[in-house]
Amino acid sequence: MRMAANDNAADIQAIADRGFGSLTGACYLLLRIQNPTLARPWLRSLDIASLAQARTQRLSQVCQIAFTTAGLRKLGTEVTPEAGFDPDFIDGIAGDERRSHRLGDEGANAPTNWHWGVGEQEPHILLVLLAANASIDSLAQNTRNAAVAAGCAVISSNTPTTATTPLGREPFGFADSVSQPDYDWGNTLTPGGARDRDYRNLLAMGELLLGYPNEYGFIGDYPTADELGCNGSYLVYRQLAQDVAGFWQWLAHQAGDGAIELAERMVGRELDGAPLPGLQTATIMGTDDPRNAFLFAKDADGRVCPIGAHIRRVNPRSGDDPQGRHGFLRNLISTVGFSGTAMHDAVASARFHRLSRRGRPYGPVIEPQATMQGKGADQESGLHFLCLNGNLARQFEFVQGAWIASAKFAGLADEQDPLLGNRLPLAGAQPTDAFSYTDTDACPRVITGLPQFVTVRGGAYFFMPGLRGLAQILADS
Repeated sequence: MRMAANDNAADIQAIADRGFGSLTGACYLLLRIQNPTLARPWLRSLDIASLAQARTQRLSQVCQIAFTTAGLRKLGTEVTPEAGFDPDFIDGIAGDERRSHRLGDEGANAPTNWHWGVGEQEPHILLVLLAANASIDSLAQNTRNAAVAAGCAVISSNTPTTATTPLGREPFGFADSVSQPDYDWGNTLTPGGARDRDYRNLLAMGELLLGYPNEYGFIGDYPTADELGCNGSYLVYRQLAQDVAGFWQWLAHQAGDGAIELAERMVGRELDGAPLPGLQTATIMGTDDPRNAFLFAKDADGRVCPIGAHIRRVNPRSGDDPQGRHGFLRNLISTVGFSGTAMHDAVASARFHRLSRRGRPYGPVIEPQATMQGKGADQESGLHFLCLNGNLARQFEFVQGAWIASAKFAGLADEQDPLLGNRLPLAGAQPTDAFSYTDTDACPRVITGLPQFVTVRGGAYFFMPGLRGLAQILADS
């Protein structure tokens, strides 16, 4: 039997298991290696926090590290499919026009408009620095100075200010990171059984870390030479600018006193993170948070939570059977397709597509009521979105492309994600700027002409190695 991930905690970067919410200061330092000979010894000197440390110590600051394909190659690592690296990681988030199209990175979101991520602004290294607000600026500055002295150029130093939106709340004003998957750190889960007909929040370790069985029950490809990739993960980083004033002013124009109510339907939760009233409550394996004790199965037509609502897209809470478990006979009938409708079976099982998010908001706090009265912000607000994946195509790219950016999600037409959509028309000038929902009087409504509320400012795919793999990457060649 393979060792449980818990037994490898000393080799796993700590951010794989926790977001360090008590360390409210953050800096996402993007570096480009100019002199590998100088960079290697400095990078080896960094104190990269392991999960074992995080579980046994109260850390006052945390440093985590990840590399792009270009960064690994600059340090002499072979990055090819034959070496076990994910082909999508090798291509990069902006390396293919077809990928950009699938991800919705077109128009204002196009990589040519990004502040960082392509060309000479493509990073080689991401350092995630976390500390208390009072000490993050000095930690970031000292690290930047050391990086420059070690032959690295600073591409971007994304440091949210101390006046930023509080952790746990994104700039539009909604509770954030309410629904996070849990993982089978103790190696107790066997995917593929009858319980997978139900939605569960507990996932196989291979959905997060390389070298472990995934939700298909097998270990996916990873860099196995000297176990380079074991206990690593693929990290996606996207900087998303949010038009907070535009969002709430548009809602006020559309719905007047019902602006918050309409916003909650677009998101799929109430402002404080509570599920919309009327959803089916349930006990869900892998979570004990009452804000997550609900399902969409009995709201298949979206009368309570709209089909196209943001949280329903990013996590449709679907099991392998749209109707869940019924007992042997009804399970058999469902398996052969003699029950349910095409609409009810339009969304893939969620367990193959979940993400662990580790991002943080940036920019000033703007209260909804203030923005609805015409008050805006004098600086940009947004989200430093980070997520971890065992498989980029099946997890991040699927969620972003098939669920968020798609105007055809779950049988809908003309609707992208109401928060994240780019609103660009499809072939034949078919619009994507609609949102359909049922109001509190049980009347179906369709709004058209949604503006774009979120714009991509930069992005990259990174490989976040385990600490043994990191030592191999940084070894003198």
